[in-house]
Amino acid sequence: MKLNAAQLAAFAAIVKEGSFDAAARKLHVTASAISQRLKQLEDRLGQVLVVRGTPCRATASGRALLQHAVQVEFLENEVLKQMGVNGQEDATTVPLPIAINADSLDGWFVDAFEETCREARVTLDLRVDDQDHSASMLRAGEVMGAISASASTPQGCAAEYLGSMRYYALATRGFCDEYFSAGVNASTLENAPMLVYNAKDRMQNAFIDMLTREHVTPPSHFVPSTTSFVRIARLGLGWGMIPEHLAHPGMETGELVEIVPGVHFDIKLYWHRWQIHSSSLDILSKAIRVAGARHLHR
Repeated sequence: MKLNAAQLAAFAAIVKEGSFDAAARKLHVTASAISQRLKQLEDRLGQVLVVRGTPCRATASGRALLQHAVQVEFLENEVLKQMGVNGQEDATTVPLPIAINADSLDGWFVDAFEETCREARVTLDLRVDDQDHSASMLRAGEVMGAISASASTPQGCAAEYLGSMRYYALATRGFCDEYFSAGVNASTLENAPMLVYNAKDRMQNAFIDMLTREHVTPPSHFVPSTTSFVRIARLGLGWGMIPEHLAHPGMETGELVEIVPGVHFDIKLYWHRWQIHSSSLDILSKAIRVAGARHLHR
């Protein structure tokens, strides 16, 4: 069985754009044509591929097909880039959707971004998610590569260890005097306001678990911004796990101190990518490898 390219493109556009109307605009056809192509593809495969809703999303079968559809689109774009458009070499940029955690994006990954854009005619479409969850985008076919804290490799992908990001549990000295004068333990942690990036951020909890086996539920501020996270810590409004590159300025001036001196937390990071032959993806992978070696702990 061979898949129809127009039907496959319509399906992928519905999932990526979130609606039939948006897919129609992207592909420059009518919404009716998009609906017809999806129905033909679902009838041909004998499976429902899209859950109609706001937004539309892929079913389990659809997610498997989506990865193939995105790969086809990417490889076609690479071929067009190599051939040139209207006689001009490299007239087409190749989009690379990548999942990455916010701390990496605000730190070491910028070097990889710069090197990739200097070496290849690409655009990077960065999707921010927690390092413990970014690989799920890869499995769903939404991205071509992911920075992840998991060494587990999704089917059809390769993974390599990059190094570890170091995090420090920091607060102001005044905050420590107020909440931790009796030491850092389950009792004092229970009452000390804690900074959390978002609902997926379990790093502070992991640090607590490392110190005590007791169940601790501190009052928590949710701050989904790396810069504001650090700023709020420097204002003495909570303690939190701060990555090394953002921690050092405050630690050097004494504005921030370790709540438990000498105890830090390292998160291993891995680069996952599709196992396809792609010069653009190879260039990005090399740039990530070099940037990781320069900035991460081994």
